[in-house]
Amino acid sequence: MKAVGYHHPHPVDHALALEDLDLPDPVPLARDLLVRVSAISVNPVDTKVRAAKSPDAGQIKVLGWDAVGVVEQTGSDVTQFKVGDRVYYAGAINRAGANSELHVVDERIVALAPATLNDASAAALPLTTITAYELLFERLQVPKHGGAGQTLLITGGAGGVGSILIQLARQLTQLKVIATASRPETRQWCLDLGAHAVIDHSRPLNEELQAIGITEIDLVASLTNTQQHFQSIITSLKPQGRLGVIDDMGALDVMQLKPKSISLHWEMMFTRSMFETADMAEQGRLLAEVAALIDTGAIRTTVNAHFGQMNADNLRRAHALIESGKAQGKIVLSVS
Repeated sequence: MKAVGYHHPHPVDHALALEDLDLPDPVPLARDLLVRVSAISVNPVDTKVRAAKSPDAGQIKVLGWDAVGVVEQTGSDVTQFKVGDRVYYAGAINRAGANSELHVVDERIVALAPATLNDASAAALPLTTITAYELLFERLQVPKHGGAGQTLLITGGAGGVGSILIQLARQLTQLKVIATASRPETRQWCLDLGAHAVIDHSRPLNEELQAIGITEIDLVASLTNTQQHFQSIITSLKPQGRLGVIDDMGALDVMQLKPKSISLHWEMMFTRSMFETADMAEQGRLLAEVAALIDTGAIRTTVNAHFGQMNADNLRRAHALIESGKAQGKIVLSVS
């Protein structure tokens, strides 16, 4: 099968940062689906792994943790899907990625793709949807259709996770949603997705909040540059507020959270699949829930750029845009 991967970590502008490859077709395990991939999207995790993680000796690393495709074969213990089903999923970081024509994935983290979206539009959603959903409802513990009178601050609202988190918070909770963005086009993107207000994250967040009449907030979803915003976040959070984090925030003095009894919550959407937790199938269930919301028109895709066919050149371009920090929404590619 055709795939894109690498032999050694390189900067994105290196000719071998990503390579076009011919690899053996994967073989599904008992609970796996073998999927013929039709579209993929690119996430910051792809760039981080490519830049830093060496494959095992003599091996090739294939990235990609968002896919849409059609089931070609099922493992012996599969019960939820059949050959011919059109599915979407994010996959597992401890298995081969989906930047390939064929891919195997555990059925528990898969759902039928939204019927109203084309393949590329659907491929934009799985990883960021799982991250945003788990962060909002499980880590920050906002009850479905609850949160009245509370304010949620989302840093990096125009990114992939922020774009779907704004929508989930508006459609499934009563929270007041404040997003951050620093450019006119990303500000408007957040407003179009449903944010009640947008502040500039190139300035101190507490000052920006005060400028729109907000002195304290209840919840923060810190999606990017947590280290940069840490002091402003602590200043802005109410006593007993909650801080949810997804980025690699480096070494910070978490003792600063103690005076206000601020709780810190990590979200990593690969945890369930890495450890095969007892509730691993929750990811398939939540993807099915969001697919239904999409098909009713309550939530829209977050795709913002289509980079053509999946190949090494186009994937390098996508990685470069993400590494620039200027990506808006999601980047998708088609797989022939």
